[in-house]
Amino acid sequence: MTIGKDKIDEAVRLLRDAQETRTPCAPLRERLLPVGDVASAYAVQRAMTQDAVAAGRRIVGAKIGLTNPAVQRQLGVDQPDFGVLFADMAAWDGAEVDVTRILQPKVEAEVAFVLGGDLPHQQVTVADVIRATDHLLPAIEIVGSRIANWDISIVDTVADNASSAMFVLGNRPVPLPSVDLRLCGMVLEHEGEPVSVGAGAACLGNPLHAVAWLAETMAQAGTPLRTGDVILSGALGPMVPVTPGAAYEARISGLGSVRTRFTP
Repeated sequence: MTIGKDKIDEAVRLLRDAQETRTPCAPLRERLLPVGDVASAYAVQRAMTQDAVAAGRRIVGAKIGLTNPAVQRQLGVDQPDFGVLFADMAAWDGAEVDVTRILQPKVEAEVAFVLGGDLPHQQVTVADVIRATDHLLPAIEIVGSRIANWDISIVDTVADNASSAMFVLGNRPVPLPSVDLRLCGMVLEHEGEPVSVGAGAACLGNPLHAVAWLAETMAQAGTPLRTGDVILSGALGPMVPVTPGAAYEARISGLGSVRTRFTP
């Protein structure tokens, strides 16, 4: 059962205050959100999304989290989660990002899908995803948590927009058939030194599986994926804490590379 509006409003206030004051808040679980009550956590996320849209922010897609089975076990869940991408979360390839904009920032490398067709059905096949994909891009997701010390459970991260802060997309679109998404290798470099490695198989066995899960889940929620949406399909390797002033570059075989730098 979803919690009452008073607790949803209080959770929204705490997360908003954390962002505005640049001071992470205590975990939401137990005091506001019942442990494991993912439905209530998504109710908080929806309320925050509605406020953001009312304030003029534009939704441009979605991100998938918890695609690694080891991380799912750590948080006591058996499926991924998702958050909303807004246009003002996007940074250009190679751009310098203000490190003070994000609370407790970390980075991870992902495959981004850009849709060329709708995915409106509540039952979605991999073939549906392939048909609806216009192109792929290498991506760096900049994650952040408004929960102090990253002390998160599934309800904390879901309420906090799946801990998503910003994203950086590469500039060279790649057709899906030219990439083996299960086997594509990834290396994420910090000032030229590898700090995270992985492959497509780390993302639910294949990033296509993650996007199919997301398409079904969002259609069932009444907010299906549409043409033009950007989908961050999940991390290909471990996320890495950001060092202020440092540069990061993600290289994904078959997709190329994408870069960003953070202010001191």
